[in-house]
Amino acid sequence: MKDVESKIVTIRNERVILDCDVAALYGVPTKEINQAVRNNPEKFPAGYTFQTTNEEKKEVVKNFDHLEKLKFSPVNPTAFTERGLYMLATILKGKTATQTTINIIDTFVEIRELSRMVADIPNTTDDVERKSLLKRSGEIISNVLTSDLEQAESETEIELNFAMLKIKHKVKKERKK
Repeated sequence: MKDVESKIVTIRNERVILDCDVAALYGVPTKEINQAVRNNPEKFPAGYTFQTTNEEKKEVVKNFDHLEKLKFSPVNPTAFTERGLYMLATILKGKTATQTTINIIDTFVEIRELSRMVADIPNTTDDVERKSLLKRSGEIISNVLTSDLEQAESETEIELNFAMLKIKHKVKKERKK
């Protein structure tokens, strides 16, 4: 899930994954991802994918090191919204595609849940409910950031500051036997 989280970028106020990153997640060439979209236009209406502009491409190249190779591409990448990624999952087949789709869906769902919780915390007056929201927010952050831990034992402390809100959460994970 951590791999998916690192690929999500915001363009046009929308959380998206670019075609090259979608291809990397699925273990296929970018050409195959874009070909699936071209061959199934009825499955990708407006709002599912969009072609980035030159400015948007420059911005993601500047802000995300893993996208530096796009600088030399003559083609602007296609951005897949959450809906577009779900639809793509109906087209791509195979074991890797299935597991990747599950990871993508889980990551987007957790990010959406976290966004709702963070928005609710300042409006919550009940201390028990606020503590519950903070705890669950910390768990989600931990899941997204540390889902691939393989150490025998690990303790992670996550601290986020949002203006008037501070989230601090400790996670202790042990290797599954």
